[in-house]
Amino acid sequence: MGTQQSGGTFNASTQQSGSTIGAGTHPGMIRVFIGYDEKESVAYHVLAHSILRHATRPVSITPLVKSHMALFYQRERSAIESTDFSFTRFLVPYLSGYQGWSVFMDCDMLMTADISELFQLRDEKFAVMCVKHDYVARDDVKFLGAVQTKYEKKNWSSVMLFNNAKCTSLTPEVVANETGLFLHQFKWLSSDDQIGAIPTTWNYLVGEMTMPGTPKLIHYTLGGPYFDGYRNCEHADKWFAEQRLMSHSAKG
Repeated sequence: MGTQQSGGTFNASTQQSGSTIGAGTHPGMIRVFIGYDEKESVAYHVLAHSILRHATRPVSITPLVKSHMALFYQRERSAIESTDFSFTRFLVPYLSGYQGWSVFMDCDMLMTADISELFQLRDEKFAVMCVKHDYVARDDVKFLGAVQTKYEKKNWSSVMLFNNAKCTSLTPEVVANETGLFLHQFKWLSSDDQIGAIPTTWNYLVGEMTMPGTPKLIHYTLGGPYFDGYRNCEHADKWFAEQRLMSHSAKG
């Protein structure tokens, strides 16, 4: 599975195992990394389509496919990991050559606004930026019977703007060996002061909160409409509408 692009080129090349990967993206390009799990393949493609459809700037979209990282990253999947990208998300700065800014998001999302609006929120004084949710998950189980792990800073890492040069502590070795709480609670930073806040509309948690109007980035965190048990969840109609647009082709 390769890199989807809009309006530009991406010349990243893999160096020797253990070294960084060159970041050849044009400075005007918005780099987006989306978590990928074969059990939710359709989610990745619909999200990517929604990003490209609303974007007004060149965008490079890369799926984080764990099997593609075997040369520099190995970690056995544990029972508490609900997806294949539970930890690979923290490899984004490494994959970006520790240069510029990159956006990460889970695949179970839908973009309803221009991603350049999100990208414009970046602030150089922070190492990473996210929606700082303050809640406790209601359920003990989520999609496909996965355990709903409850911890401080829950879902902060589901959408992140990485200031890559300030995230050099996130090496493949660290991501492969540190605990989930160390990674997801941002303990790889020297202080929480290095975490900037972005508005909640950029990571709206379906089933866990309410908001008037349409959020700019909808997160089907309990389970996406592509799973039978969640076909009628809030904003499911918007996801199915995007799927139809993605599947459309001209007639003739």
